[in-house]
Amino acid sequence: MSAPLPDPLPVVSVGAGGMGRAWLQVLRASPDVELVGVVDLDLDAARAAVADLGAPDLPLGTDAVELARRTGARAVVDVTVPVAHHPVTTAALFAGLPVLGEKPVAATLAQSLSLAAAAEVTGQLFMVSQSRRWNPQLARLAQQVSALGAVGAVSVDFFKAPRFGGFREEMAHPLLVDMAIHHFDAARYLLEGEPVSVYCEAWNPPWSWYHGDASASAVFEFSSGARFTFDGSWCAPGAETSWNGSWRVSGEHGTARWSGDDEPEVDTTAPVPTTEVTAHDGIAGSLAIFVDALRSGTVPGGEVHENVLSLAMVEAAVESAARRERVLLDDVLARAREQAVAEETRDDVRAALEGWGSVREALVGFAPRAADTSP
Repeated sequence: MSAPLPDPLPVVSVGAGGMGRAWLQVLRASPDVELVGVVDLDLDAARAAVADLGAPDLPLGTDAVELARRTGARAVVDVTVPVAHHPVTTAALFAGLPVLGEKPVAATLAQSLSLAAAAEVTGQLFMVSQSRRWNPQLARLAQQVSALGAVGAVSVDFFKAPRFGGFREEMAHPLLVDMAIHHFDAARYLLEGEPVSVYCEAWNPPWSWYHGDASASAVFEFSSGARFTFDGSWCAPGAETSWNGSWRVSGEHGTARWSGDDEPEVDTTAPVPTTEVTAHDGIAGSLAIFVDALRSGTVPGGEVHENVLSLAMVEAAVESAARRERVLLDDVLARAREQAVAEETRDDVRAALEGWGSVREALVGFAPRAADTSP
């Protein structure tokens, strides 16, 4: 039997960049956890981050597992760049440490499937912080959608004009890869069923300051028969939408709308549930839900198996834009599994991947064991 979890839960955080610093602030402020160490390959960056945090004596290291053992941490928060998600999270899971990781699950869908299999093999919880899902207004929109009966169409408009500089402006598909996953994940949250196919077009307007395609339109078919339409651009100055997008959901008993910033509105004669929604929000909400899941043994939203299909929607949309034709999600998942098996270096994880029937069944039907949080 594993030892009970300390309260607060001691954690180490990996990554001292911009997002890593945001997480450090949340971790220090949370009553649920105790930040006991910070990891970064650049120790000078880690030192600067903890100094700015007002905690210059926090232990530092370049290896999450080693620092967790040295400090007694019982979980890892992975805020590294996407290419590091797979090695950092795999090492932590096999060291007996549950992981809360920043989106996306990993740099590729294949690596994401490997991490889902690693969570199965180790029995550890790996939850992805898809932070925009933890929005009380989105939860109230979901309540309204539940009153609409069968849903025929969901649409979101997302038009912003950020000038990030850096890597985003050099990406081949900055909007689809770096941002649209939030909207795709929210659509999965709102709709019954899962995505089946997508047709997507992506392009770059002549005035764009991005190297790659900063605009895109995509239509997803869901297993319920509903269609989800995404229209967006990252180089659309004027009359900008919320970062959450502007939503419309059409069902047999009416329509619900959400500006992305204000309370959602519904036009229906059907009764709408009025139960209180969670107060969790943003990355602080992700953290609270992660800790609660560890203590209760429940499976949280954002558990790796549940989250992978949001990244699959991204990869399928990018593929559709390149091929200029409709793409089936199951084909994308099958090819990603083949790639994951070919790239896998652990025999036990490879065996788990090969033991899945269809990838979709493995993701949708998996019920993780309660995470063993023993050191």
